[in-house]
Amino acid sequence: MKHKITASDLLANADYEKIRAEKRAALREIKKNRRVSVGPYATFYFESYDTMWLQIQEMLRIEKGGDAQLVDELRAYNPMIPNGRELTATVMFEIEDPMRRQQVLSALGGVEHTIELRFEGEIVKGTAEQDLDYTSAEGKASSVQFVHFPFTSAQVLKFIAPQQQVVVAITHAHYGHMALMPQNIRLELAKDFD
Repeated sequence: MKHKITASDLLANADYEKIRAEKRAALREIKKNRRVSVGPYATFYFESYDTMWLQIQEMLRIEKGGDAQLVDELRAYNPMIPNGRELTATVMFEIEDPMRRQQVLSALGGVEHTIELRFEGEIVKGTAEQDLDYTSAEGKASSVQFVHFPFTSAQVLKFIAPQQQVVVAITHAHYGHMALMPQNIRLELAKDFD
């Protein structure tokens, strides 16, 4: 399994355009087994080499920034590819109404430190990607959080065990919600481990 995208893995925009519809359709199918909703607003999108590859290709297609942009995109998205001993997720608080979104996010400062996976007596605490501040100085949470879940070898074995029950949880005082991870998603995420 690949853990890093390099320039040689990416296509020129003209070549990507020829296969774009096919790649996007294939990834939509993959993403169906990598998404978990937790509570009324949070959705976990568990990332992979494939999801990040498509993200970079799309950014290059839209912005047409050449080599300078390519370096920035690789720097931004490579850390979100699971390294073989972790899961990674983009957690989005999806609230359509702007006033409601402002109200909810203003109460969720520090939410990035309250995200975890629970299974068979284990708690794998999420750690926020280090590139940004996900809570403002005023205590408002970002609507998008990038989270790593580092596993020990013993935790990997428990996670991938047949029929393992995994709970995805947010334990924030103003957003205490959890969801049982469906088995099809757990089986897909188990492939992220070496």
